[in-house]
Amino acid sequence: MPTAKPLDPSESLSALFGAKLRKLRMSAGLTQRQLGGMIPIAHSMIARFELGTETPTQQVAEALDRLLAADGDLVDLWLHVVRTPIPDWARKYMLLEKQACKIQTYSAHSVHGLLQTRAYARALLAAAVPPVGNRLEQLLEARLARGATLHGDAAPVLWVVLDEAVIRRPVGGNSVVHEQLGHLLSVSEAMSNVTLQVLPYSRGAHPVLGGSLTVLSFLDRSGVAYRENSHSGELIEHAAQVAQCALAFDHLVAQALSPQASVRLIRSVMEDFCDPRIPTQSRRRRLAQVQLQQHAGRRVRRGR
Repeated sequence: MPTAKPLDPSESLSALFGAKLRKLRMSAGLTQRQLGGMIPIAHSMIARFELGTETPTQQVAEALDRLLAADGDLVDLWLHVVRTPIPDWARKYMLLEKQACKIQTYSAHSVHGLLQTRAYARALLAAAVPPVGNRLEQLLEARLARGATLHGDAAPVLWVVLDEAVIRRPVGGNSVVHEQLGHLLSVSEAMSNVTLQVLPYSRGAHPVLGGSLTVLSFLDRSGVAYRENSHSGELIEHAAQVAQCALAFDHLVAQALSPQASVRLIRSVMEDFCDPRIPTQSRRRRLAQVQLQQHAGRRVRRGR
């Protein structure tokens, strides 16, 4: 049997929850697989709860508390975990993001947090499951504050690859997406430290299907990578694994549209989210062509 990874309960609330969970599980004489089967969830989820890299839902936390006879202690601790404005599994990444000299990131499902508008970020947070409830404004301000990282003398280089699904998903409705796409274009045009590419559907399979990936580089320490889905994240610090993530990102850059072609695609997609009362550029071109044809037809008839 492999040796259990040591836990540091002082690292975060999630780590404290995980250490408490492991202690109760081992006192009950249960393996992770046995406990997971009693809920039921995958035993790998129990492992992630214990490591503090993922937070259970309320239903699962209550089941763990009941099965391990914790007398409400696990649920009480879980409530503190979910009330924090930034999840523990993301906090260390946030600290490192501020220190990075280069941020290379692939966004699979939504616009990267550094580039989100207020309305777009609000729509994403409002759609979270479980609901964020009255923490929405606190979470929103915490997310928007990250944008300051891109400004100032020490601003990092930001290289973003957006999956095409990101720019086409109507998060918050047409007006919200139209504003968000416009913001992306403005940032890529005005900020020399930001490069934006779109990875189109037509490229098919790629090395990072299934989630988002960020690689952080530093002047004074080894780089790290961060894999993320909607509910959890994994900070990768092992040099060989970070190198593999960097190589995967290089493949994405090679498969994505050029920055110039990406801008053209985003502008084209923006038209789909325009106010229907305002003619888009393509509609105006078609209308102009029709008018020219009608005008030419009238001249021919008058010539007869």
